[in-house]
Amino acid sequence: MISAKVSGPPMGQFEVFRRFARQRFERAALIATDKGANIAKSELRASMGEARLGRLGQAIGSGSDLKKSGRVKSYGARGFSASGWLFVRSRSKRTLGAIEAYTQGADIRPVRGRWLWIATDEISRLAGSNRQGKGFRMTPALYRANGFEKKIGPLIEIKGDGGAPVLIVRNVGVNAAGKKRQAKSLTKRGAPRKGQIAVDQIVAFYAIPRTSRTARVDVRQIIEGVQNRMPELISQALGPV
Repeated sequence: MISAKVSGPPMGQFEVFRRFARQRFERAALIATDKGANIAKSELRASMGEARLGRLGQAIGSGSDLKKSGRVKSYGARGFSASGWLFVRSRSKRTLGAIEAYTQGADIRPVRGRWLWIATDEISRLAGSNRQGKGFRMTPALYRANGFEKKIGPLIEIKGDGGAPVLIVRNVGVNAAGKKRQAKSLTKRGAPRKGQIAVDQIVAFYAIPRTSRTARVDVRQIIEGVQNRMPELISQALGPV
């Protein structure tokens, strides 16, 4: 009769291995979620650029548990989680509203008064400037506040063809070659300035009761795409076995 006796390592060594394995998986999860957040940020910015949203995508930032604390969140006896996230870096209501509109869609209505006023191609599209030195979308209030009544002429409200009001400027000069946004006041003698011709009136603003913005960027699709890559990212973070 032949017999054999096999004995394993002390239980303490299993505990050391378990702690080592957990630490390795925790680190891999932190690295993978941080990388995933960066990928999502880059893809979202690129998508917003393709949607012709200017530099709006630069307002998107990313964060992660790796960068914030360098630690996972533990729960229960053996469970843990690691996260990465996107956020809007700007506190500007205009920026927040634009991002919401172009990622979720929006129904835009006037806050004050009955009408939304839209500037025509006859006048400047922007006026004033924000903290970043960029102009605000032209409105009748900004037109008056920024001296355009002297540069072009005072606004006069009349009823448009469809019944909605329009704001016109009478006796003004426009570019003789037909270039847009070149309207200027006439000289004191009532003559057009160099390179311009005089016209009886221009339409500076037209009114609409509301407008809609359809979503141009599918944030959910981008996030889900990165989530589907998490097993791959974790495997990369773990490295060769």
